Amino acid sequence: MIFKCLWAFLIGGTLCLIGQVLIDYTKLTPARILTAFVVAGVFLGGIGVYKPLAEFAGAGATVPITGFGYALSQGVKKAVDEQGLIGAVTGGFTATASGLATAVCSGLIMSFIFKSKEK
Repeated sequence: MIFKCLWAFLIGGTLCLIGQVLIDYTKLTPARILTAFVVAGVFLGGIGVYKPLAEFAGAGATVPITGFGYALSQGVKKAVDEQGLIGAVTGGFTATASGLATAVCSGLIMSFIFKSKEK
């Protein structure tokens, strides 16, 4: 159990380190880096590389934003197998609906609790 947690921490930390290095040493905006991470997760999931990483590292690979891209690719792949071409449109939404709903609801609740301030 301890080694699983250690590997999850190391893999997740490495993904975050890559993002921080991109922020600090490139002129890429955070939005472009975020998009690149999602696209990387989709691409690596689509070619079958991300699945072994997710099985090995658990939450260390599925919680960062690359895991969202991986979930999108797996949802599309499954839906296309079951529904055909229409699954390419609906599969990603189905696979990530609970995560998106949680994020939106949490953001809404936090907006009621805290007041935003201008900088």
